[in-house]
Amino acid sequence: MKKKYELLSPVGNYPMLHSAIAAGADAVYFGIKGFNMREGAKNFTLKDLPKIQKICLEKRIKKYLTLNTIIYEKELKTTENIIKKSKKHIDAIICWDPSVIQICQKYKVPIHISTQASISSSQSAEYYKKLGATTAVLARELNLRQIKQISKTIKVECFCHGAMCVAISGRCFTSQFMKGHSANRGQCTHPCRRSWIVTDDSGEQLKLENNKVMSAKDLCTLPFIDKMKKAGIQLFKIEGRNRSPEYVYTVTKIYRKALDNNLTQKEIQDSIVELKKVYNRGFSSGFYFKMPTADDFSFTENGEQTQHKEYIGRVKEYFPNTNSALVKIHTGQLKINDDIYMLHEESSIQKYKIKEIKINNKKIKIAKKGDEILIKLPKCEVGTDIYIIKQN
Repeated sequence: MKKKYELLSPVGNYPMLHSAIAAGADAVYFGIKGFNMREGAKNFTLKDLPKIQKICLEKRIKKYLTLNTIIYEKELKTTENIIKKSKKHIDAIICWDPSVIQICQKYKVPIHISTQASISSSQSAEYYKKLGATTAVLARELNLRQIKQISKTIKVECFCHGAMCVAISGRCFTSQFMKGHSANRGQCTHPCRRSWIVTDDSGEQLKLENNKVMSAKDLCTLPFIDKMKKAGIQLFKIEGRNRSPEYVYTVTKIYRKALDNNLTQKEIQDSIVELKKVYNRGFSSGFYFKMPTADDFSFTENGEQTQHKEYIGRVKEYFPNTNSALVKIHTGQLKINDDIYMLHEESSIQKYKIKEIKINNKKIKIAKKGDEILIKLPKCEVGTDIYIIKQN
């Protein structure tokens, strides 16, 4: 019987949640507004937890709540309230602050130790295991040999895809010093992703040749996912709670296939082409084999993805007997053979190619702003947003 590896997908809203599930995630992780490392994401509230639980239970999806920021004295009561009220709706809490760990112990909530703790040795893993941790999300600065050693002590979770931080896990203060927004409070303004000019004490300036000198490429482990399995990693985590539903769907679907099968070299290369279509800063193997070099830094601030989506209209009515939708074009143009995304709050993102467009039962080739058109679409809800997919 094949060993089952757990795939964790990031969710920051309901379309991301539905997309992760549809693409094959075993588990999802998400934050509660104000207490997680992605403060800029939409995030959920405590009131969302029963609904999230209902959606996930239907598909047997595990739910992990991230409470992985530094907690201050005045926030202890709020933190305890969150943990107390979320207990029956989640499978574990991802944390590292000792105060959160103690509250989880009090309410007997399972804990996974966040990468913010920078667990880098079996002794550190043993320490957290004695505190009740069932899983450790290891420091990103470890290689596969080091990970294999730690996996003998505790169940190991590692990132397999997504953004990389230029700093040691959980130790960056650049945003705090420059803008007063702490990365360790989920408020990072990402100054490392910008262009840089060096100024000496006389005022002379030098624009750096690669002026994104602190912007790390995204992690992509697809070419060596089999080696990660052999290193004892059991939980594979996708980064990206600030990214889009199409990113979550595409990356989850590809890594689901990779975890369940031994991919051929052609399948790996074809999958990387698909991964490049959604948001990325270029790809790197991170620290898994060696220390990163200059080749592991990005040259772009806004991503290297080969596609992007542009809003074009919304579904006004759906006719299930003919699998057709009445769509109002709000902006731009829609043509025959255009690829589109269909996005709704209560469903997974869907991709579809436009094969026919009608106005008043008459076939046309191009629909423009203001038109109400009839097009063939998979089953969807009224209010579904339509986005045209464009090449970069």
